[in-house]
Amino acid sequence: MKFRVERDVLNDAVSWAARSLSPRPQMPVLSGMLLKAEAGTLTLSSFDYEISARLEIAADVAEPGTILVSGRLLADICRSLPAAPVEVETDGSKVTLTCRNARFNLATMPDADYPELPVLPSLSGTVPGDAFARAVAQVGVAASKDDTLPVLAGIKMEIEDDLITLLATDRYRLAMRELHWKPATPGISTSVLVKAKTLGEVAKTLGGAGDISLALSDSADLIGFESGGRRTTSLLVDGDYPKIRSLFPESTPIHAAVETAALIEAVRRVSLVAERNTPVRLAFTDGQVSLDAGTGEDAQASEALESTLTGEDITVAFNPHFLGEGLGAFDSKYVRFSFTSAPKPAMMTAQNEIGGDDQDDYRYLVMPVRLPNQ
Repeated sequence: MKFRVERDVLNDAVSWAARSLSPRPQMPVLSGMLLKAEAGTLTLSSFDYEISARLEIAADVAEPGTILVSGRLLADICRSLPAAPVEVETDGSKVTLTCRNARFNLATMPDADYPELPVLPSLSGTVPGDAFARAVAQVGVAASKDDTLPVLAGIKMEIEDDLITLLATDRYRLAMRELHWKPATPGISTSVLVKAKTLGEVAKTLGGAGDISLALSDSADLIGFESGGRRTTSLLVDGDYPKIRSLFPESTPIHAAVETAALIEAVRRVSLVAERNTPVRLAFTDGQVSLDAGTGEDAQASEALESTLTGEDITVAFNPHFLGEGLGAFDSKYVRFSFTSAPKPAMMTAQNEIGGDDQDDYRYLVMPVRLPNQ
């Protein structure tokens, strides 16, 4: 095999395919990246029996062929190369990579032992990449980071006709985001559970390439994504996801709106003195919200911001990390808090102007920290 390709093109392709490599592969060949050169095209593939990645790039192919080399090593080498064309050529069981005066010799692995990549399921529909990436990022903050709870470390995708609803929870907070897509078959009704980390990686790397094609399999526990010549598949998470939709309150007598950017900065400053497992308190009164953290002989901090309040005064306390991550998921000018009572979960939604309508396509529900007098 012998081919030539621009360094930036190769580096971008190898870096993307390497994201699917397992840090602890089940067998040595799964640490490899498969490169197949033929008729002006270089195809790169990676697979770990859970996630697969495949893409094609243009290359000047002098001799077609297939090789399997260490994916992470190849990615490290490509990142370090100067900005110049890269020549790759096999010599027996070795492959030589040359770029200007840099030269690397890599050992190859037996490509005959490499497993067949899963076939991408048939197209189920398309979704705008930028909207999908934003929605996944907003919901992903509420997914559990504990891999010992695989169900809660996933994002639930509920699909009803032209509406996709994304749901995530780690038991202390939950997030829900709705977005529209174009289904290939009208009236589709299904749901899947995908690892939040995997879905986040897909959304981030494919979201900027235009529409993303979603492929759902009827016969296998598999989901596929394709955009810009790149395709990836992932096994679905097995398990029953908790019914969390019912946790969103139907009616809330207390509402408060605060400028999002100002509140994010205030929470960040005040929480500097919030020691481990201590909350940030927010006291909402007419025209103002007061933030404070720290107690007793320890360091203390407080800050006040303008806000609007509908209903009675209320004081609530939140885990500063959960509150900060939730606020950071909003890109609206204002964030609206909806309360049932101080000990009950608080719901956050977007608001573009004071007194305007809620944009409830994204909802973030967070459990408060119970205060001594509540």
